[in-house]
Amino acid sequence: MFEADTASRALGIELIEAADGRAVTRMRVTKDMVNGHDIMHGGFVFLLADTTFALACNSHGPVTVAAGADITFVTSARAGEVLTAHAVEKTRYGRSGIYDVTVDRDGEVIAEFRGRSRVINR
Repeated sequence: MFEADTASRALGIELIEAADGRAVTRMRVTKDMVNGHDIMHGGFVFLLADTTFALACNSHGPVTVAAGADITFVTSARAGEVLTAHAVEKTRYGRSGIYDVTVDRDGEVIAEFRGRSRVINR
């Protein structure tokens, strides 16, 4: 799935690992991701977390999409910094699941994301 994700790869997201309801990715913040406050635009933080969530919930095999998600921004990131996202499956039931993603910079939490997944018929 990640190899076909041109949007995530074009932004420099690297897949570190994905298996069994878990995933880890990494991304360097570029100057093109910085907003007018000279900090990383929240949409890019969300995108990193969402990509990691997608990798975790699709690690089981069936095509799975987001049914919803929310994010809490804890602190900001700046150009040149490297962010890592860690996704973990909290529960799966039927065709639905819940996943938590922590985005950090060297262990300092940048954001917490919760995604709700749904297996679809392709």
